Amino acid sequence: MRLSSLLALLRPALPLILGLSLGCSLSLLRVSWIQGEGEDPCVEAVGERGGPQNPDSRARLDQSDEDFKPRIVPYYRDPNKPYKKVLRTRYIQTELGSRERLLVAVLTSRATLSTLAVAVNRTVAHHFPRLLYFTGQRGARAPAGMQVVSHGDERPAWLMSETLRHLHTHFGADYDWFFIMQDDTYVQAPRLAALAGHLSINQDLYLGRAEEFIGAGEQARYCHGGFGYLLSRSLLLRLRPHLDGCRGDILSARPDEWLGRCLIDSLGVGCVSQHQGQQYRSFELAKNRDPEKEGSSAFLSAFAVHPVSEGTLMYRLHKRFSALELEQAYSEIEQLQAQIRNLTVLTPEGEAGLSWPVGLPAPFIPHSRFEVLGWDYFTEQHTFSCADGAPKCPLQGASRADVGDALETALEQLNRRYQPRLRFQKQRLLNGYRRFDPARGMEYTLDLLLECVTQRGHRRALARRVSLLRPLSRVEILPMPYVTEATRVQLVLPLLVAEAAAAPAFLEAFAANVLEPREHALLTLLLVYGPREGGRGAPDPFLGVKAAAAELERRYPGTRLAWLAVRAEAPSQVRLMDVVSKKHPVDTLFFLTTVWTRPGPEVLNRCRMNAISGWQAFFPVHFQEFNPALSPHRSPPGAPGAGPDPPSPPGADPSRGAPIGGRFDRQASAEGCFYNADYLAARARLAGELAGQEEEEALEGLEVMDVFLRFSGLHLFRAVEPGLVQKFSLRDCSPRLSEELYHRCRLSNLEGLGGRAQLAMALFEQEQANST
Repeated sequence: MRLSSLLALLRPALPLILGLSLGCSLSLLRVSWIQGEGEDPCVEAVGERGGPQNPDSRARLDQSDEDFKPRIVPYYRDPNKPYKKVLRTRYIQTELGSRERLLVAVLTSRATLSTLAVAVNRTVAHHFPRLLYFTGQRGARAPAGMQVVSHGDERPAWLMSETLRHLHTHFGADYDWFFIMQDDTYVQAPRLAALAGHLSINQDLYLGRAEEFIGAGEQARYCHGGFGYLLSRSLLLRLRPHLDGCRGDILSARPDEWLGRCLIDSLGVGCVSQHQGQQYRSFELAKNRDPEKEGSSAFLSAFAVHPVSEGTLMYRLHKRFSALELEQAYSEIEQLQAQIRNLTVLTPEGEAGLSWPVGLPAPFIPHSRFEVLGWDYFTEQHTFSCADGAPKCPLQGASRADVGDALETALEQLNRRYQPRLRFQKQRLLNGYRRFDPARGMEYTLDLLLECVTQRGHRRALARRVSLLRPLSRVEILPMPYVTEATRVQLVLPLLVAEAAAAPAFLEAFAANVLEPREHALLTLLLVYGPREGGRGAPDPFLGVKAAAAELERRYPGTRLAWLAVRAEAPSQVRLMDVVSKKHPVDTLFFLTTVWTRPGPEVLNRCRMNAISGWQAFFPVHFQEFNPALSPHRSPPGAPGAGPDPPSPPGADPSRGAPIGGRFDRQASAEGCFYNADYLAARARLAGELAGQEEEEALEGLEVMDVFLRFSGLHLFRAVEPGLVQKFSLRDCSPRLSEELYHRCRLSNLEGLGGRAQLAMALFEQEQANST
């Protein structure tokens, strides 16, 4: 009786008990199988295929595969040491240990550095990630845009030895292949880069045009230096310990023979012209030979051409090979278009799904009226879509050259299609339309008045419409100097007497956005007194600003807010910057700001990344809020008469109520990021070109951005900055400014009042009030 009652109680739990028992049994059984397997069967398979597998052979195998496997180093922090912020690398390839593919080293001399070496740099430098020039001249002055390494001794073997030593020391861990050439060699850069991309990096390779030593065997060969040669990274690492011995034991007048003998004697590696199905092809150019008349297969397929006696011949060779590459690209495009046409018939859409031009994306299809891409109308002399909002402006500069190129291309294509039956000559452009499609490129529609000439000489005027497309080219990464986010930023705030009341709010925002998160930035206040302000017996208009700065120094120990007092009747931005520039080192990164600006960590980081010393200056475009008196709260969505909302400030919080609209103020250029050395260079150039009274007048009508634009060779980067949001304020447009600056100031104030809908509503309400 008790047993039956017990079973009745346990009956609902029996499936659970049985399942647990079965699971535990299978787990114990699987553990016993694993313990009885022994060694890894994969290791046994390798041992059977390649013979007995010993620990030394396995170590060699792991060492050979070391270059192909990424190594992840775990982060470890010692608990006994104070915490320090970890500086992450900028690129992931730095953490993975990835290397660049190819480095090119050019051997040059004192006589040819400014001629042939410059020609080499202009023809191939943009194709390679790194191009170095090595010379024996001591203290050689590098031409613009070239990196020259001076060894101080022009002996050929010594120069080659020091070049290899420099490559190993500075770039041995960063590149897989090293190509060494002379400055009298023309290299077809795309073909050389493709060759390096097809070769395996985990081997000792000495590839070039193989030549035999005089009196040596057929196996002892060296690579001719005139046609260049490739050295693998592994071979360079093995060669490095033998360079000193080779330089003392081997006597040779030619550096390529010296290197060949060193490789053969020390490592037993000779030059080869073919490897892994890839052949190094070269061409020896005869004296006084015209490259335009060369049509042999050896010339057309060559990687390197030698000798090149002068720079003009280098440019002619580059023109010839560029034309060949362009013809090959056009031929490949035609073949691909034919294949696309043949395959389109098999698709569900058929020929109706074929876009024009063949192979390019179809035109952008707008989903609403706000996404419609507008067409710009133009003629050969004028355009009717101007940047300043004018209805008509002259067609000049790059736009005029672009339109002229489109007209020439249209006429060329018409003649190519209809010749020899018809020949066309352009009379004039009747109408021109163009628009930029972000998915395709620049589209043109041209109405041309043409004169048609037949084979018999009959002439007739025709009006035809043609459509052209300038497609988007391949996106490339521009080489830019390396910058870091650890650079200290020196903020400079010029303060007029009229702006003193707004300074405490700026200092509070500076404390919250910069001092509180411990950003690496400093602040300098430039207090600008008028001629009759702040004198003896007169109250100091900046007394509150100084008190607020002292309060911040007390609240944040270690913080130093510097201030400079300047007296000026008509303060100019350039003159004020001259005062600050003299007080700081040349490597200081300035952030010129205004009292209405609220810079934060993101803005400071973009300042550090976009301002590059000796390369680029950055002038952000801030977001200016509209006048709150003309910007009422928005109507709820779907309300009667509610139109499109004006743009709201970037990062506005909707929970705080309806934000005020605004726009990016392109007319203002008061904020800027630049290095002190770049500013001093531009300022010195300004002083050299303008002297005396002319310089004094120019300084009153220039801003810092204009100084960089007119008197500096730097890139000027101008972009919208969503992190800079300014409250509405009317700028003080001084009549001492130049006509252009005064016009920009007035235009900024007028555009900052409100949007078109808001201004129209204000005018409507004013008319209604006046009528009643």
